[in-house]
Amino acid sequence: MFSSSLSRRLHGIFNHSRSPTSRFNKSNPSLPSSATQKCNKSTAATPLTAEEHLQNIVDKFIKNTESQRFRHQKGTYDSTVRLLAVRKKFSLIEDIIEAQKKYEDIKVEGFATRLIKLYGKAGMFSHARKLFDELPELNCERTVKSFNSLLASCVKSKELDQVEKIFREVPQEVSIKADVISYNIVINAFCEMDALDKAILFFHDMEKNGMEPNLVTFNTLLTALYRKGQFFDGERVWATMENKNIAPDLVSYNARLRGMVLEKRIQDGIELLAKMEEKEIKPDVYSYNILIKGFCQDGDLEEAKKWYYKLKESEVDPIATTYRILLPLLCEQGDFDSGLQLCKEAIDKGFVFHTAEVQRVVNGLAEVSKIEEAKDLVELYNSKNNLKFKLKLPQNST
Repeated sequence: MFSSSLSRRLHGIFNHSRSPTSRFNKSNPSLPSSATQKCNKSTAATPLTAEEHLQNIVDKFIKNTESQRFRHQKGTYDSTVRLLAVRKKFSLIEDIIEAQKKYEDIKVEGFATRLIKLYGKAGMFSHARKLFDELPELNCERTVKSFNSLLASCVKSKELDQVEKIFREVPQEVSIKADVISYNIVINAFCEMDALDKAILFFHDMEKNGMEPNLVTFNTLLTALYRKGQFFDGERVWATMENKNIAPDLVSYNARLRGMVLEKRIQDGIELLAKMEEKEIKPDVYSYNILIKGFCQDGDLEEAKKWYYKLKESEVDPIATTYRILLPLLCEQGDFDSGLQLCKEAIDKGFVFHTAEVQRVVNGLAEVSKIEEAKDLVELYNSKNNLKFKLKLPQNST
């Protein structure tokens, strides 16, 4: 977990006061040395418990928010709330956000929406709704901006079954008209719920209400439809996007490419990649990974390797997933030389494999009497990975 290191970092940010010099730092001639030691022991600070440490962070945070400059530090607010949410200290999160209401900033909708979203990130949707309802009392005008932050908080809190209700009811209650962003949030929520039919219905509802879907709308639908294997529905949405003269971007193309590979239309995917380049949309590592994975699933090692090398030639850096996709097929088909090279590259980049995957390469090299290469890989892996499980040469190796 990241929480302990983040906790230390936040403690450092908020701890602005200097430690007072102890009056026992210098020897006191009126006290014998044994007495001095007793005094030092009695005045030594008792180590903070985890609870006290978090409370200390929150107290300092609230004190620091007296500074307007500090209140503009969105990242610090996010990281502090994230730490407390991981530790399930929801009452402390409430203490932080409630303390912000006394500042004039709360009258500015942008500041208020930040607080609503913080509750959402912490999974505290009921608190987000309460704050949204309180905004008029705090002299903060509610517009579609704060309404969208409420919707987003609902999604972040995984209260997905409430999203449609909020979308339907709140605008009528507070005289706010939903906008394209509102619809996009709801469509994304339905996609996360795998309720793709509902997402498409909302898409059509959006058009009926005189709002034009934008690239975000289309990319949300395309990503979900193609990923779920609803290829022909995805193609219909793609055609609609083209008819509306909305140019697809890299996200759009990668979604469609994934759909083609899932449909075993990998050659169409290769042609799509060529079209991307014609339109000066440079494929990224995910584009190449989709193709490499498709060829690996088909057991076509040569094509998988070819596209791996094309990835590198295009000056796109492989990521950990790239290596993890390709390595099992290399081992399966006995290409341990390529497996060795792949492992070395990945380990040098700091990527961590499952020990069993690399052990398979070591065993394969040993089986074909490439003992020195196997030894080198064992030493490299063990030196770079401080793990409980270490690689070993097979017992029969010399």
